[in-house]
Amino acid sequence: PPADAAAAILRIMVDEKEQAKAKAKAGEGEGGRGGLSEEEAAQYDRQIRLWGLEAQKRLRASRVLLVGLRGLGAEVAKNLILAGVKAVTLLDPQQVSPEDTQTQFLIPLGSVGKNRAEASLARARDLNPMVDVKADQESVERKPEEFFTRFDVVCVTCCSQEVLLKVDQICHKNGVKFFAGDVFGYHGYMFADLGGHEFVEEKTKPAKTSQSMEDRPDAKKAKLDFVETTMVKKRMTFCLLKEAFGITWSTEKGQAALKRTTPDYFLLRVLLKFRTEKGRDPALQACVEDAETLLQTRRGVLASLGVGADLIPDNFTSCCFSEMASVCAVVGGVLGQEIVKALSQRDAPLNNFFFFDGLKGNGIVECLAPS
Repeated sequence: PPADAAAAILRIMVDEKEQAKAKAKAGEGEGGRGGLSEEEAAQYDRQIRLWGLEAQKRLRASRVLLVGLRGLGAEVAKNLILAGVKAVTLLDPQQVSPEDTQTQFLIPLGSVGKNRAEASLARARDLNPMVDVKADQESVERKPEEFFTRFDVVCVTCCSQEVLLKVDQICHKNGVKFFAGDVFGYHGYMFADLGGHEFVEEKTKPAKTSQSMEDRPDAKKAKLDFVETTMVKKRMTFCLLKEAFGITWSTEKGQAALKRTTPDYFLLRVLLKFRTEKGRDPALQACVEDAETLLQTRRGVLASLGVGADLIPDNFTSCCFSEMASVCAVVGGVLGQEIVKALSQRDAPLNNFFFFDGLKGNGIVECLAPS
C-alpha cells in the first residue's frame, strides 16, 4: 500500500542520516574529515555525495544577498537555503500585495500590507535552521558600495534597468558574483556576471588495463567498463550587463548575430523599459492601457537598437502580465542552480543569459557580449 511505501522510504532516509552522523562522529566519513559538524554531515549527506565535500564546504562559507521577494525571489531563496549556504539576506522594501499571495509561498495568509522580506522570514528560516536568514527592509538604491562587498553573491530581481546596471558595476569591480532575473507572465530570464570565474569539471577517460586482463576472453567488455574520472580546472570570463545591453546590431557583425539571437532578449529590453518608465510591471488591472503602452515601447526600443519592429509580434502583450507560478519555479530552479555552481566552483556555468518561454515550454542559453 502507498502508506507502507512512504513509511519504508522515511525509514531509509532516517537510516541514511543516522549512518552519516555515526561516520562524522567517528571521523570516518567525509563530514568528519572535512570539519563539518555532525548535524551538517547528516543534513547535507546526499549533496556531499552529489558534488563532493569541498564544494559543500564552499557553500557553507558563502553569504548571499537576494533582492526582491516576489514569486521568483521566493523560489531562489528556497533553493539556496536548502542547498546549505552560510547566510541569506532577504532585501525588499515593498509591502505584500494580494497578487503576491498567488505565487509567493513563503508569505503566510493574512500578510497583505506587511513588508515582503519580513513576512517571508519565518518560513524561510524553517526550511533550514542551519542557515542564517535575515530580512532587510531598506531600498537597494540606498545601499552604499561597501554593503555589497559583504556578500559572495548578489542576486537582483524586481528592479529597474538602472539599478541592475549600477549593482552589477559595483559587484564586477569588487569581485562579487552578480545574478539578475525576473518573470513577466509566461516569460522569464536570468543573467550572470561572474567576472573571471574558475571552476572544476569532471572528465572521464578509459582506464588502462593490465596485459593479463587484455588476454582474457572478456577483455573487450572490460575495456568498456573501466573508466577513470579526473577533475579538470577551467576558467571562464563574463561581461557586464551594460556591455551585453550595449551590442550594436546595425553593423555587419551585429546583423549576423541578430539572425541567431532569440527574440526574448529584445522582449526583455522592452519590458525593462516599461518598468523604468512606469515604475512597475504590466498589471492585469490596467491590461488595456498597458498593452497599448507595451506596443509603443516596443517600437521605440527596437528602433533605438536598430532592429525591425516585426522581431516581436503584436500578440506578445497578452503574455507579459503578472507572475506565473510555474515559470517562477523553472527560472528560479535554473537561477538557484547557477548560484550554487558559482559558489561551489563545480561544473561550467551558463554564460551569460538564460531565457524561458512558458508558452513553448523551452529555455535557451545565449552568450551575448561585445566580442
